[in-house]
Amino acid sequence: MNLQQLYSELLSNIGFSANDIQKKWLDVEKAYSQKSRHYHNLNHIKDMIECYKTYFDRLKSPNEILFSIFYHDYIYKSSKKDNELKSAEYAFSILPENIELDKQLVFDAICATQLHQHNTIEDINWLIDFDLKILARDWNEYQIYFEQIRKEYSIYPDFLYKPGRAKALKHFLENEFIFQTEEFRGLYEEKARINIEQEIKLLS
Repeated sequence: MNLQQLYSELLSNIGFSANDIQKKWLDVEKAYSQKSRHYHNLNHIKDMIECYKTYFDRLKSPNEILFSIFYHDYIYKSSKKDNELKSAEYAFSILPENIELDKQLVFDAICATQLHQHNTIEDINWLIDFDLKILARDWNEYQIYFEQIRKEYSIYPDFLYKPGRAKALKHFLENEFIFQTEEFRGLYEEKARINIEQEIKLLS
């Protein structure tokens, strides 16, 4: 099942009309296909959905988490610091009152992808980990990832970008854990830390 089919099925299940679903999908596709998006694009959504499918049985509110995956980076401008909040507000706004979905959970889940900190709601921890799994890829794939991020921030010269990126990466290392679920910590924590440390060295 491709992204559009999965999206259409989700929205149909929670109460959207066929016409509305088609329009909403075109909006999603347009948002994530902007030329400025080298990393935060439909490929990132696909990667997160692979995780979602793998850990589907661990989620208490799978529809809310899947909806959050599709909208968590809906609004993304590298010059702004409120992308997650704006994305959460947008996602909340397009959900009708009578929809079969916990709107507050969607809003909170998308907002949580900004700081990536442990949440009392375990489903949100899974979403955060799906978003950060890229940090534990093999080095050559991780390198492609941080080169894509650099392109997204191409408006900034190196003397501004490098210390900013290094600061963000060090923040991950300063936390007790990068990942929020026991599962991801066991599988990916060590690899993610090695990759991040390696990137920081390249930035200095």
